[in-house]
Amino acid sequence: MQVFGSSGVRGVANEELTPAYVMQIAQAAGSVLEAERVALARDTRTTGQQFADAAASGLASVGCDVDRLGELPTPALQAYCDREGVPGLMVTASHNPPAYNGVKLVGADGVELERATLDRIEAALATEASLAAWADVGRTSAVDGAADDYVEEVLAAVDREAVANADLTVVVDPGHGAGCHTSPDFLRELGCEVHTVHAQPDGTFPGRDPEPVADNLAALCDHVIATDADLGIAHDGDADRAMFVDETGEVIDGDAALAALVEAAVEPGDAVVSAVNASQQLRDVVEAAGAELTLTQIGSTNIVTRVRELQAEGERVAVAGEGNGGVIFPDYRIARDGAYTAARFLKLVAERPATEIVDEHDRYVAVRQSVGYADEGERAAMLSAVERVAEEAVADLDTTDGYRLEYGDGWVLARPSGTEPVVRVYAEARTEQRAGELADQFGDAVRDARGD
Repeated sequence: MQVFGSSGVRGVANEELTPAYVMQIAQAAGSVLEAERVALARDTRTTGQQFADAAASGLASVGCDVDRLGELPTPALQAYCDREGVPGLMVTASHNPPAYNGVKLVGADGVELERATLDRIEAALATEASLAAWADVGRTSAVDGAADDYVEEVLAAVDREAVANADLTVVVDPGHGAGCHTSPDFLRELGCEVHTVHAQPDGTFPGRDPEPVADNLAALCDHVIATDADLGIAHDGDADRAMFVDETGEVIDGDAALAALVEAAVEPGDAVVSAVNASQQLRDVVEAAGAELTLTQIGSTNIVTRVRELQAEGERVAVAGEGNGGVIFPDYRIARDGAYTAARFLKLVAERPATEIVDEHDRYVAVRQSVGYADEGERAAMLSAVERVAEEAVADLDTTDGYRLEYGDGWVLARPSGTEPVVRVYAEARTEQRAGELADQFGDAVRDARGD
């Protein structure tokens, strides 16, 4: 069984994910990485403190000193790791509901650990940890200022003058997550007039669920209209993602935003990395630029691993990421960074309204369905149904991650989630009717297999 899914370890706190298990993960990571020091941070979830304490105990028990950074966005932890040359452990469940928590692991270069290293840590979990002698246990130190250092670092990496000169008004919605500590200040320092919604850190997420999808962003849309803002910006729980609302109060399709960001950054001969659920919008932009699109399994771990492989082969990767707001600009850092992504999109908005940017790319209709399962028996039955539909379909089949069927006038993908007990179905076509028909091809089969 794979412990580290498409983006770390996640589970319902104190049920699927316990303090004892987090301590074991920390012990295994500390042993495999052989680090003298490890940085430790968490998002705002109510269970974050207990899991951070467990992780600190596990790391210290195998001889690692622990730099405790407190509540921070994941990209702020990554920036600290890169500056200090130490690996890191982030306690977060990212976009998952409040009951969840999880663990992400970061290397001493500030980049998520690639799959081969995660496999070694998983193997170490199967054995008893080798504890340090009493005189060699690690020490724990509180570190202040990591949030401010991160904000300054991102400011230095973006076109601050272009954004400031545009005199933009923005509304930022950190969703009560870790972005509350950094994004409002960052955007003010960037030269924007900033309004906020859901900007109080609160691990119960009273204003909205952590995932920045349209159904959760009604308050942000209203605030954009009320303040006559140029852009709304929403984060997930650990602020490594950014989704946008245009000046009319409409949520911008994440695939269209990704296509616009890629178009502005890509050059002929570059590589672009995305996941197997990549929109045709992205394919169109990459093809028009004379670049090459590489698809991976879904999830930041898989995308990061592929970016590093391409760079090792001498390729320039201009942009990588997914249409969920998780975008990587490798020339900056091989890390999803919601604040940096927001600044890159604001530079585009400084030149023309968000609606005009999106109109160039939003030519397709996407439909997504999620079908939950209660146990492994239901999961197996649902995946068998997906496989049967795929084998019987008259379409080009891609099995990079799940089953993706290409029909020429649209595509559909079905796969089990790497972070939640659901089977996800993605479909895209030029009309809503056709996209819905494609989604139902897998969705109906999955629901029938579950016994609906």
